[in-house]
Amino acid sequence: MFGRPWLLLLLVLPLLHLFWVWQRQARRTALPFDHGGRGAGRLVRGLLGVGESLPALLAAVAVLLLALPQELAAPKQKRVLTNIQFCVDISRSMVAKFGAGNRYDAAMAAINEFLDYRTGDSFGLTFFGNNFLHWVPLTSDPSAFRCAVPFMRPENAPPAFGGTEIGRAVLGCREVLAERSEGDRLLILVTDGFSSDLDNGNDITIAKKLKGDGIVLFAVNIQEQEANGAIVNLARLTGGEVFNPGDTNALKQVFEHIDRMTKAKLEQGIAELVDWFLPFALAGLVLLAVYGLFQLGLRYTPW
Repeated sequence: MFGRPWLLLLLVLPLLHLFWVWQRQARRTALPFDHGGRGAGRLVRGLLGVGESLPALLAAVAVLLLALPQELAAPKQKRVLTNIQFCVDISRSMVAKFGAGNRYDAAMAAINEFLDYRTGDSFGLTFFGNNFLHWVPLTSDPSAFRCAVPFMRPENAPPAFGGTEIGRAVLGCREVLAERSEGDRLLILVTDGFSSDLDNGNDITIAKKLKGDGIVLFAVNIQEQEANGAIVNLARLTGGEVFNPGDTNALKQVFEHIDRMTKAKLEQGIAELVDWFLPFALAGLVLLAVYGLFQLGLRYTPW
């Protein structure tokens, strides 16, 4: 099919030229030969006819190219974007020893590794204590995360970040994810404490809001004790889970497990029309090369 089919009407011109080349009689030339036989000359006439037909064929190829030849391309699979917001606790207790370093360092190292095998997704980063701060907006550039590690360490955090208000931070992250109209929404909470703002049924209320916005929450409880029941409700009511890693290796396995549970989805696209110039362009180049060879000597001259 063609994008400009009306231009195909111009093919009449090269067709008329071909008709004239093969039907005209004007190139007969009488030459005197003494005692010589007169051949039919059909081979030479045929070769000359082919040579004179080449410009018309080149013009036909040009018309076909101008008419925008198109074909249906094979449907492509499109990766469905996942918007992943990390909500990381930077309260004073996050400096407690965990593995070779502290809880904050172990959490950020595991997050950075997680980014490496989630290529194509969009990531955001929020730090929280008693308040929260959206440090990295949702972006597909993971380098922004790696640069963030030194700046909001618990040791350097302002006094307003010394405590832990999980409900407040989760609702702040919900607003960020809810603004994304495209893709799945995933919230990963990393904390080592519990929060009084999840009491009195607030955990259920917040979980319902997250679920209503299509947000799945995974909680990583990075401390020795089991996660608080309110955090468990917060995660499981949205379709997520709570993890209690006891060391750095277990923490890495948690993020690997989250990756397996939230595998990227592939969406089948539809067949689309794409330009199909290649065969016509190759035909034109071949015709042009043959025409150039004919011009070296195999052409009609009336003298």
